[in-house]
Amino acid sequence: MRILIAGLIGGLVMFTWGAVSHMMLPIGEMGLKVPTEQASAIATLGSSTQGTGVYMYPSQSMEDWQDPAKQKAFADAAKGQPYAFVIYQPGGNPVNASMTPALIKQWGSDTLAAILAAWVLALGAFGFGKRVMIAGALGLFAWVAIAVPFWNWYMFPTDFTIGTLLEQVVGWLLSGAAIAWWLGRGERR
Repeated sequence: MRILIAGLIGGLVMFTWGAVSHMMLPIGEMGLKVPTEQASAIATLGSSTQGTGVYMYPSQSMEDWQDPAKQKAFADAAKGQPYAFVIYQPGGNPVNASMTPALIKQWGSDTLAAILAAWVLALGAFGFGKRVMIAGALGLFAWVAIAVPFWNWYMFPTDFTIGTLLEQVVGWLLSGAAIAWWLGRGERR
């Protein structure tokens, strides 16, 4: 029960930090830009996709990656050309109509992650400071494991990647402090 309560508290702190970093600070929006001529771009994307999915422009099929001649021809043709990483949803973005379902999912995700963090922090007889640092390290781990490969392989912008670093590490330091406080209550010193 102690871990569950610590996780619920940590999830609330992480969710609140996410709101602050996206709505009050520029951290959550680092690297995001508003496109021009959106209607024509969306129409063009629709005709070049196979429905809902993640697309890279330009790209080639996995079969062509196995053929060295086709791979070289693709690399030569794509050299110096624009690149786009697109998440295409032909049915529209439901968040535009209501953010409530996405906020509920985000709170659930933050809370589940915080329960896992609380479990890790409860595994040892750590003091407050060490628990906070471990939680921050968990945030750094998540960033290195997920955001850095996206920066490397899919060319996510560096400022977007740094914003993700700040959001994760600061968020998990704050959540870790809340979790460590709760776990430390009543422990023998």
